[in-house]
Amino acid sequence: MANRTIKEAASVKGTNPQYLIEKIIRTRIYDSQYWKETCFALSAELLVDKAVELKFIGGVYGGNIKPSAFICLVLKMLQIQPERDIIIEFIKNEEFKYVRALGAFYMRLVGTSVECYKYLEPLYNDYRKMKRMNRSGKYELVHVDEFIDELLREERVLDVQLPRLQKRSVLEENNQIEPRISVLDEDVDDCESSDDSEEDEKIEEQPKKKYRDLDKPERSPSPRFLRSPKRKRSRSRSPRERKHHRRSTSKHRERDRDERKEKRRRD
Repeated sequence: MANRTIKEAASVKGTNPQYLIEKIIRTRIYDSQYWKETCFALSAELLVDKAVELKFIGGVYGGNIKPSAFICLVLKMLQIQPERDIIIEFIKNEEFKYVRALGAFYMRLVGTSVECYKYLEPLYNDYRKMKRMNRSGKYELVHVDEFIDELLREERVLDVQLPRLQKRSVLEENNQIEPRISVLDEDVDDCESSDDSEEDEKIEEQPKKKYRDLDKPERSPSPRFLRSPKRKRSRSRSPRERKHHRRSTSKHRERDRDERKEKRRRD
């Protein structure tokens, strides 16, 4: 009796809500100590207190398939079917991240495609860290936005086969949901606008050139034209060369004198 779905519960996806979790996992949950001690006769009002006490998310772990407290509460929610307003408050809860993850997982199981996109996509802006227990019983780090992305894209999360989700593009074409606007796109637009304004300010700060300066090159085509021509230095002569130079000059002078004398005699 304690494991049966309440009479007022509506069918989900054409079947009993508890059947969304596989039978072998349901059996392990019913036999677990957490289910017998904590989830027995648990109402929707008391479910909030148990959700706040969660310390990690996870499905089943270990060789003998032990269920985690998270998946036990998910099955209990499928069994008692709390009101939709309670689930929405779980998702909008910003103080307790595991409560938000519990509401998002339950909404992904029982909600329609439009409801999943409407309530889960805003959680892409939640970058808080969570602990997740893997099948080997070890903790691993995961962010809230990564967990939401798995719920919207993957077929199996936390050892539970998720119902088929209609593509977002099809819903947009049918005008059932509006196109998603990411916060990152807004940040990129703000960065681009700030960059454009900075470039405009730099252009205004640069001095305007006159028309006559536009025809002149800003730099000479070759730096050698700017240099002054170097004078060639005369090579220093050795003492022997100097002596030889003196003798040659004296000979030339004597020869000039003799020529002048002969010229005078002839005249």
